[in-house]
Amino acid sequence: MMKKRSASLIRPSTREFIREARRAPGYSLIDFLHGYIYGRWTYLYIGMGLGKHPLAIKIASLLGRLGKLVITKAAKVKAPNPSANDQTESNGKISFADTYHGKVMPLESVKQLVLVNEDIRLPDLEQVIPYKRARAIILQNPDHIVVLECPCRSARPNPCLPLDVCLVVGEPFASFVMEHQPHKARRISQAEAVAILQAEDERGHVHHAFFKDAMLDRFYAICNCCSCCCGAMQAQRNGTPMLASSGYVAQVEETLCIGCQTCVEFCQFNALSVTDFIAQVDLTACMGCGVCVNHCEQGALSLRREASKGEPLEILSLLEQASR
Repeated sequence: MMKKRSASLIRPSTREFIREARRAPGYSLIDFLHGYIYGRWTYLYIGMGLGKHPLAIKIASLLGRLGKLVITKAAKVKAPNPSANDQTESNGKISFADTYHGKVMPLESVKQLVLVNEDIRLPDLEQVIPYKRARAIILQNPDHIVVLECPCRSARPNPCLPLDVCLVVGEPFASFVMEHQPHKARRISQAEAVAILQAEDERGHVHHAFFKDAMLDRFYAICNCCSCCCGAMQAQRNGTPMLASSGYVAQVEETLCIGCQTCVEFCQFNALSVTDFIAQVDLTACMGCGVCVNHCEQGALSLRREASKGEPLEILSLLEQASR
């Protein structure tokens, strides 16, 4: 009777999260507690991380100690696997960026990710996701998609709108968020997800596939980000490498460019400028999001592969490679 009563107190999505956690290699109780807190109190977690929540200042030191504990534990449990593309320290330490990071994706690539119709298991994407933790794509029920009010935007006094632009993809994450954030989330179809991505692209926002160690060390969400609200983009700008390039960079066809500066206005990474009426690309700053390409009415901009920026996250191509 006691066991039944205890089980009834745990929501079905939490039980499924626990089952998945037990299957995840090296995923500990600390990881689970971290993931539960993150998923259960997402807005508090993100708001405090951004320093925008009233409690942030009061318990910032406590969170700092907890963060150090989690990262230290991660360094011990996860064997480092440095690569030529690794954006982290090569001395085996795990940085915050390793535990929570995003992959920039152009519109057509990110559409593929929400249109998957089969379960997927791609356990280690070292060349695609150049971090030491959280770089697997393990999609269960990928057509289970929930749209969530963006925690970063929600924490801002004058946020970009609309708020409901964060896509949580697959299980157990979609059900967990839906059960624990019912007033800020709703289930949507794959077609609705594509429409949200398209609309955000038209607003000039950047698509990121997000990975987090506490979320079973894998991909769990797609965020549509603006540099004025997004914590990860601001961290990137301030020297914490939380975002990996798409693997592409923008290039200019000078004969078509009229120097209108539309691309400069839309670039979220400050990678574009205009000199002598011709757009110029700062290849160091460019993350290959493709927003400028989609907003250039002259067709003067395009994306090209850049090997030094890593491999793209193009799910159909990755599945084809895995099947060989």
